[in-house]
Amino acid sequence: MSAHTQTVEKGQNTTLLCQESYVCSGTDEAIFECDECRSLQCQRCEEELHQPEKLRNHERTRIRPGHVPFCDFCKGANGSIMHASMTRQIAAVRCQVCKINLCVECQKRTHAGGNKRKHPVTIYHAGKAQEHEEEEVMDEETKRRKMTEKVVSFLLVDETEEIQVRNEEDFIKKLDCSPDQHLKVVSIFGNTGDGKSHTLNHTFFYGREVFKTSPAQESCTVGVWAAYDPVCKVVVIDTEGLLGATVNLSQRTRLLLKVLAISDLIIYRTRADRLHNDLFKFLGDASEAYLKHFTKELKATTARCGLDVPLSTLGPGVIIFHETVYTKLLGSDHPSEVPEKLIQDRFRKLSCFPEAFSSIHYKGTRTYNPPTDFSGLRRAVEQQLENNTTRSPRQPGVIYKALKALSDRFSGEIPDDQMAHSSFFPDEYFTCSSVCLSCGCGCKKSMNHAKEGVPHESKSRCRYSHQYDNRVYTCKACYERGMEVSVVPKTSASTDSPWLGLAKYAWSGYVIECPNCGVVYRSRQYWFGNQDPVNTVVRTEIEHVWPGTDGFLKDNNNAAQRLLDGMNFMAQSVSELSLGPTKAVTSWLTDQIAPAYWRPNSQILSCNKCNAPFKDNDTKHHCRACGEGFCDGCSSKTRPVPERGWGPAPVRVCDNCYENRGIQLDVAELPSDEEGGTLIARKVGEAVQNTLGAVVTAMDIPLGAG
Repeated sequence: MSAHTQTVEKGQNTTLLCQESYVCSGTDEAIFECDECRSLQCQRCEEELHQPEKLRNHERTRIRPGHVPFCDFCKGANGSIMHASMTRQIAAVRCQVCKINLCVECQKRTHAGGNKRKHPVTIYHAGKAQEHEEEEVMDEETKRRKMTEKVVSFLLVDETEEIQVRNEEDFIKKLDCSPDQHLKVVSIFGNTGDGKSHTLNHTFFYGREVFKTSPAQESCTVGVWAAYDPVCKVVVIDTEGLLGATVNLSQRTRLLLKVLAISDLIIYRTRADRLHNDLFKFLGDASEAYLKHFTKELKATTARCGLDVPLSTLGPGVIIFHETVYTKLLGSDHPSEVPEKLIQDRFRKLSCFPEAFSSIHYKGTRTYNPPTDFSGLRRAVEQQLENNTTRSPRQPGVIYKALKALSDRFSGEIPDDQMAHSSFFPDEYFTCSSVCLSCGCGCKKSMNHAKEGVPHESKSRCRYSHQYDNRVYTCKACYERGMEVSVVPKTSASTDSPWLGLAKYAWSGYVIECPNCGVVYRSRQYWFGNQDPVNTVVRTEIEHVWPGTDGFLKDNNNAAQRLLDGMNFMAQSVSELSLGPTKAVTSWLTDQIAPAYWRPNSQILSCNKCNAPFKDNDTKHHCRACGEGFCDGCSSKTRPVPERGWGPAPVRVCDNCYENRGIQLDVAELPSDEEGGTLIARKVGEAVQNTLGAVVTAMDIPLGAG
């Protein structure tokens, strides 16, 4: 110390006095040390100085007996350590004029010449209590480092959203923690190349490379990785960069929100000299998607798993960790402005509302020379983790169950052509991808709801499509009594025998029968003047046609309609034809329900093989393989024709197709629904024809007489 430097006796006692003199005039005992005010403060000065909102978040520590503050000059203006040793030194004196604490080296460098040599100083004496405290701190630091020496990270979820741990026990085993230990979750987000993994390594693991880092251009983090910090009792999660994915982009983005939903605290890391709009857009969209899709699912998981800890009281807290080089930190231009208030104003200007997050804090550091100082971030994280008012710690099994529930609910491929890129997290990431076949409207339910037996539902009404015939009839009388009973037109009532039903159908037409009201309508009951059933006994609704549902089957519906039309025609033909009614009816019905590749009966005048002409009563047989018409003698053989959709059962084929059964037919490409529908109709039609022929032969009804 310079011989010309004046000393002040009042600093030599073991009792430290307030250095602010704001309220107490420097006479009260110092109780706190404020690192940002760079002074020791008494109780009264501390309370008065930190009343303004911008000063409330100053980090203050309570002074212990024998306490000596750190050197203020060892810290640069940005909070980075200026000594080559990279450790802060204990102060030796306090300059009463400059109002800063100085170690011996800094005092020699700054106060050895000029007028500063004459500045009065207070001398600090580090007593045994201080030395013992330093030893305890060093021992505690060493102990913490040893606790993290064996920590390793593991892949929790891959880039396709598949969880890479087998079960809850495997998750706890890889974390290497007790199943009864109560934990919190801290995750990190940011753009590719912003040093997220590096930040986690230095914030939680004292610089050890627990999460892989790489100087290469490619992103070194693919998927979601996790590790357990035994010091802070947290699960630390590292995520992919927002701009690094080239494939499965939609699924990877959705994965980020799942991680956010199970986190108690998220760190948004950015190295941009100025905060970009993408940061605010990401957090705003994440908040909206969390409230819209995840809150409900987390509540359901809480109830389903019987958890005592609610999973969705509020979303996680957010710390925006902003590192700059050339620009000032947020709020440093105007000391009266609080950074958090500036961030909220920015959200409002961009019409983004982060309502889901329990808190948003800003922590900045300006790096003049590397390495980055993570001490401020570490203290901010520890402070947030100590707050249990909104997010309580929970057992690791609960964390796994929440992640598993979200992965089961929101999973599956997301087609790029359906994506809306106006949002980071569009609804398509989380809602059912099924689209109504009739009107094209999407389902509004969440993904994979069908696994729980919940039917599809759309926001808008459907429109009628003749292709799917999605009109549904309900009994009007039952509806007026508070019941909704579906009814369908049928050929006969349930109380009629087959013969009586057929006779009534031929005379009175189709019926509409309600299980409660009985037969409510016959289409030709009065032959003339029949009213439409919609105007009298039934009400109609148009229902959505969802893929994979059995509500409206086009093939069977067409087949049934063709048979219905055929029966109508048969009933009329019975009274009009005088000879060969059975052949005429079956010939017409065959053409109505014939597969597309069959030659129509009207064009078959002779056998395709022997050229024998067909008479009126001769039976024309179609080869199921080639579709041509043959006489009975030239088509008596059978074999399976699966290539035409007839399945493995043997069916009638002509002699040529039977002999060439080893040769694959050149079958023209037909739409599967058209081919399937005609074959269903044909198979049913053959049964009707055979029955009709047997009935007419047995009864020998003299049709057409009289």
